[in-house]
Amino acid sequence: MKSLRHHDRGARGAINNFPCPCVALLQNCVNKVTQPKLSLPLNNHSKMATPQQTHLLLSPLLLLLLLSPLRGISAIGINYGTLGNNLPPPKRVAQLLQSTLIDKVKIYDTNPDILQAFSNTGIDLIVAVENSRVSNLSSSPSAADKWFSARVLPFIPATSVVAIAVGNEYLTADDEDNNSNLDPKSLFQAMQNLHAVLVARGLDRKIKVTTPHSMAVLASSFPPSSSTFALNFIPIMTSIVGFLSDTAAPFMVNAYPYFAFRNNPNSVNLQYALLGNSTGVRDPKGYVYTNMLDAQIDAVRSAINALGFGNKMVEITVSESGWPSKGDAGETAATPENAKTYNTRLIERAQSNRGTPMRPKDKVGIFVFSLFNENKKKGGASERNFGIFNGDGSKVYDVDLSCEFCSGGGKLEFGEKVAGVGRGPSVWCVAKPHAEEKVVQQVLDFCCGPGGVDCREIYESGDCFGPDKVHAHASYAMNAYYQMHGRNYWNCDFKGTGLVTFSDPSYGTCRYSGQ
Repeated sequence: MKSLRHHDRGARGAINNFPCPCVALLQNCVNKVTQPKLSLPLNNHSKMATPQQTHLLLSPLLLLLLLSPLRGISAIGINYGTLGNNLPPPKRVAQLLQSTLIDKVKIYDTNPDILQAFSNTGIDLIVAVENSRVSNLSSSPSAADKWFSARVLPFIPATSVVAIAVGNEYLTADDEDNNSNLDPKSLFQAMQNLHAVLVARGLDRKIKVTTPHSMAVLASSFPPSSSTFALNFIPIMTSIVGFLSDTAAPFMVNAYPYFAFRNNPNSVNLQYALLGNSTGVRDPKGYVYTNMLDAQIDAVRSAINALGFGNKMVEITVSESGWPSKGDAGETAATPENAKTYNTRLIERAQSNRGTPMRPKDKVGIFVFSLFNENKKKGGASERNFGIFNGDGSKVYDVDLSCEFCSGGGKLEFGEKVAGVGRGPSVWCVAKPHAEEKVVQQVLDFCCGPGGVDCREIYESGDCFGPDKVHAHASYAMNAYYQMHGRNYWNCDFKGTGLVTFSDPSYGTCRYSGQ
């Protein structure tokens, strides 16, 4: 068991690695937790602290620190569009995604069936205000409160809504009703009104308000270091970026190297667009780009800096990026092979937690576009063929989203095996497969130390020792803690690393407790 190999650090090392501004205030509880009698000795099961011993020394503040959500966990998101008449029901989609590396799903409305389907799945949801509704929400805080109360509030906290996307490419979209540009001021006012609603309800730290932009908000995207926002967007972008900075919300951009290649096939290298050009493209300031997506992200970063926000923290999230598997006659690069290559590399990039040449230490959140081909979507053939899955649930091409420790055994299919996931009275808690190993290790140390869990089954001689991996051992310990404390949803948060599942994670002779 990996936690035991490092347990000579004791609980102090685990606690100190959790960020907290109140170090002096916590020192007393840290000292109590790190008393020698609470350490978990290596290969000495008889001296393990009992739950009674540890419970007396665990302060409410320490519990809050260990079990509250953690920012900075790496994740892979996916866009779930529903403009099709042949798509699987939302409940089946939610069950499938629990068997994958996907832990964030972005939708384009507040479909109540989808919000309900993702309850208690451990998957974060980004919901949206449709472009046509932005004007109404901008009219007054009460209009925003009415929308939130009717469309989001009934589903939380069982459904983990973490962001509201106000509109989609609103600044560069056309109003379908009158073919005129949508009012930029309405967008910013609607964002402010929704944030005020969240502040009033004490939800502004959990749920962020943002808006996804197209790359068309830039005057130009190359070279990345010289990029700025288009002149007509500078006033509204200054307001929006300032709002995002003040509220710690991400700047969302829909970035598609595919369209750049399609529109300029003679000047854009295909492998560069497919995220795989080893030779690289050099920016005048010395940055070298091996793929267009990083260049697009840094172009947005430069535009933000040009507004005067270079010294402020504004995270960038790629809210959409993908490659179509089919297109119209002239779209020769829209093939299943290229789509598989692009999305495989995109997922690998999302998992790598690396930044860009301009900001190598800044993690970039990524949402793959998209889950399904949507046969009712407007536009050319490529617009309807960005999905990893067809509407009937079959794979368009094979991209590996499976994981070893997810509920459902890692099966990525919409057949009867997924539809028949057992949903009896039992429920379990396991570690999210994408969670940072360092944080999972700390959670494991907590559960097997001050958390009071009997971890003998994940010792080398125990039935749950194999596979000898941190996530596997943590899943056993987290579930034991979850069951021991009444199976409340907050008992399976563990700094955002826990996942509630209705599928029994037991395997072989390793049995996970359940009620």
